[in-house]
Amino acid sequence: MAQQLRVLQSLWAMERRLADEGEWPLHTQLAMIRDAGFDGAGVRFIDPAFAREVTSFLRAHGMIWQAQCYPRTVDDLKPVLELVARLGADHVNLQPDVRPRRLADCIPLLEGWRQLAAEAGVAVHVETHRDRMTTDLFFMLDLLDCFPDLRLTADLSHYLVGREFAWPVDDVNHAMIHRILDNAWGLHGRIASREQVQISLGFPQHQGWVSLFMGWWDYAIRSWRKRAGPDATLTFLCELGPPPYAITGPDGRELSDRWQDALVMKDMIRALWDRIANEPQDLLPR
Repeated sequence: MAQQLRVLQSLWAMERRLADEGEWPLHTQLAMIRDAGFDGAGVRFIDPAFAREVTSFLRAHGMIWQAQCYPRTVDDLKPVLELVARLGADHVNLQPDVRPRRLADCIPLLEGWRQLAAEAGVAVHVETHRDRMTTDLFFMLDLLDCFPDLRLTADLSHYLVGREFAWPVDDVNHAMIHRILDNAWGLHGRIASREQVQISLGFPQHQGWVSLFMGWWDYAIRSWRKRAGPDATLTFLCELGPPPYAITGPDGRELSDRWQDALVMKDMIRALWDRIANEPQDLLPR
């Protein structure tokens, strides 16, 4: 069995948040994800009933899911792992919902979560995200000095907009992003500019940013293929969030179609994977 890519769609990204129209029913959202050819979904494992309903549908259709959680303490992860033991998951995506200013305050949390994950035999990836322990790129790099084998979910949109990298991105900033990606065991798909955390893939003025992220994801895939086992699976979650992530006009409606952008992103990342998978192995990072 060869290494595989699985492209998922975020259920949060299926929210419409329109003042004059209702949300799509959950079954409609899941059917859309299935019929569009996604391999699975990102599912909040906070509400057991919700997680049970969603994973039942996904399992019945041969799809996979990542279990998303937002612990503030070590013990907060325990019920999530217990739910994963019952419902399964490709991995747990952990957003550490704390904001320590000192590395020393992060260490017992990360050690505790890693110990619980090891005891449960569940893969846990720590997500890079604003307003979390991982909010700042420099602080995150210091955390990697403390935990060189820490498994990350890399959502690079937060670091580009958080650090407001100058354009074009220079080699120093590329090197810092590459170090994050060398610890990435999953990817979240959102394209940012240096001022906006989420922009449409289709607008002509955004194509430089699209190329930047495709280059980073190219590096991420190559790095992961070098580190991962021969039958491992890499997940890429399309996570184009609803307003206020999505930019809206004066009528409150979005300026682009996030669902169509997600479909385009799915095809782009699969094409990138296929191109890399068909290259000679000596082109992968060493």
